[in-house]
Amino acid sequence: MRSLKVPTMKDRAWQCIIKYAIEPAHEAIFHERSYGFRPGRSAHDVQKYLFDNLRSKSNGKDKIILEMDVEKCFDRINHNHLMSQIIAPKSAKLGLWKCLKVGVNPEFPEQGTPQGGVCSPVLANIALHGIEAIHKSVRYADDMVFIFKKGDNQAQVFDEITEFLRVRGLNIKSAKTRFVSATDGFNFLGWQFRVQKNGKFRCTPSEDNYLAFRKKVKAIVNNSNYGALVKSQKLSPIIRGWRNYHRYCKMDGSRFRLWFTRRRAWSVFNKQSKLNRYQTDALIDKAFPAVPYSENKHVMVKGDASPFNGNLVYWSKRQSLHYDGATAKALKKQDHTCGHCGLKFVDGEDIHLHHLDGNHDNWKLKNLFAIHQSCHQYVHMSK
Repeated sequence: MRSLKVPTMKDRAWQCIIKYAIEPAHEAIFHERSYGFRPGRSAHDVQKYLFDNLRSKSNGKDKIILEMDVEKCFDRINHNHLMSQIIAPKSAKLGLWKCLKVGVNPEFPEQGTPQGGVCSPVLANIALHGIEAIHKSVRYADDMVFIFKKGDNQAQVFDEITEFLRVRGLNIKSAKTRFVSATDGFNFLGWQFRVQKNGKFRCTPSEDNYLAFRKKVKAIVNNSNYGALVKSQKLSPIIRGWRNYHRYCKMDGSRFRLWFTRRRAWSVFNKQSKLNRYQTDALIDKAFPAVPYSENKHVMVKGDASPFNGNLVYWSKRQSLHYDGATAKALKKQDHTCGHCGLKFVDGEDIHLHHLDGNHDNWKLKNLFAIHQSCHQYVHMSK
């Protein structure tokens, strides 16, 4: 069982300050193929990287994959080695050292970072920094994939990885580590990656991911405590989130289009005596929002680019790619700047749509301004 260390509000605030202090310095040196828990990067970058290296142009069908996971990464990181890698003033290091020692596992007093702590993901990335340089690979937090061509010395690379982790007090989790042909397929980050015999690369939601998602949907649809309207409201964010996460996968076919799930929900909703079939159709459309998908069309982050490098124009345009519909059109019209303050949108800031005439039913483009969340609040406070 994994021990969860929940810091107090004061400790959480202090950890957050430390995170903001050490993160920019380490972002400058982190490897470009590290994507987990880093600002401006996401799992979709990993997906695109694997596509670029396993598609037919890259002879993906001839490649071997090492799918690897680190055993109890957060619990076993060696404190002394971790502190030697951190770039921070002595006073900050002293506070961080005390933070690491509070509530440690008695069995491993010299190891581990606070599981659930604010700065834990950054510390884990610092500890694992450099493993990507051993061989062609991609890493998302403590999960990683190594890609081998014909003739590569797999045993030597595996030994180098083992030694790299040993120095940091870590081990490879044998249950989740295996060599597999790209044509046999492998699961990573909730996706199944496979190279077909004709060389085409395919990425679909993994079986475990799909079943877990369907279980959530089924629990809501079959819950007799909710009416159709409440069920629709609860289903909408879950289905939109799942479809958005898999929007760059191959999503055709009745299974991933959720045709049967939608049909089952319609049957349950339509049993409510107060609804006619047209009202049921409207609720189903709200519960199952359409999200466009485009297979392998994600635009990867450039090399080792970071939001801390000062390139506001690049990151503002990249931020706008996360939006579609009216918000995307307004951002393009405004050249990716806030319609109120005129500043660029940096990574992580929420973008709101402001209706100039105050009529929220008027969705004409000339009536919409894309603005910062804080600017939106200021506009309405001043009225």
